[in-house]
Amino acid sequence: MSGLLAGKRILVTGVITDQSIGFHVARLALHEGASVVVTGFGRMSLVERIVKRLPAPVPLIELDVTNEEQMSTLADRVRAEAGGLDGVLHSIAYAPPSALGGNFLYTPWQDAATALHVSAFSLKELTTACLPLFGEQGASVVGLDFDAAVAWPTYDWMGVSKAALEATSRYLARELGPSGVRVNLVAAGPLRTLAAKAIPGYSGYESVWHERAPLGWEMSDAEPTAKACVALLSDWFPKTTGEIIHVDGGVHAVGA
Repeated sequence: MSGLLAGKRILVTGVITDQSIGFHVARLALHEGASVVVTGFGRMSLVERIVKRLPAPVPLIELDVTNEEQMSTLADRVRAEAGGLDGVLHSIAYAPPSALGGNFLYTPWQDAATALHVSAFSLKELTTACLPLFGEQGASVVGLDFDAAVAWPTYDWMGVSKAALEATSRYLARELGPSGVRVNLVAAGPLRTLAAKAIPGYSGYESVWHERAPLGWEMSDAEPTAKACVALLSDWFPKTTGEIIHVDGGVHAVGA
């Protein structure tokens, strides 16, 4: 079988709907020759229906990154479906309502901690849980980011969590590089995912990208972001780690 990911075994997390970035990464990974295992959380019956829309049947397992039992058994459950792994997509983020929407100064620690745990610390937890599944040639771990170099309106503690995610990816890259494990992030522009709809005022970002993106930007098109993820999961970035690849039409590079 030919393709950028021919023979690769990829774990894709965070699929909720067919608008999820993870769904599009799974779809492209299958098209490029990979075998894929998908994880879902919460509304598993919905995820089961969504996964059936992929171009080939894929195993689905439940994963709550805050559940110690599910995390401790993840390697065994994935091994039963795929044998091992060559790549992992971290597409997991959540912040309680009080941690978003302009409530930054009044967010209680418990809610800020939840955002940091699910959205940033989970990258370390997911990666280390999967380490026993990686072969001698290492693996590629890719996480989804939203540019944390600036403070975005209403993004609040999710923005802080993304900054923590960026730092976590660099430390993982440092620690796991000697084992051949690459850890990189894709910083996407705003996309109309279910998670994005939970952020108050997120639709207002569209005007920013419409005005500033040199290449243009379409909030309903996850394909460019998914292609970047698939490329990083492949062998075509063998010496790239600790990097943030921006897929945002160029907004990060230009001033207002």
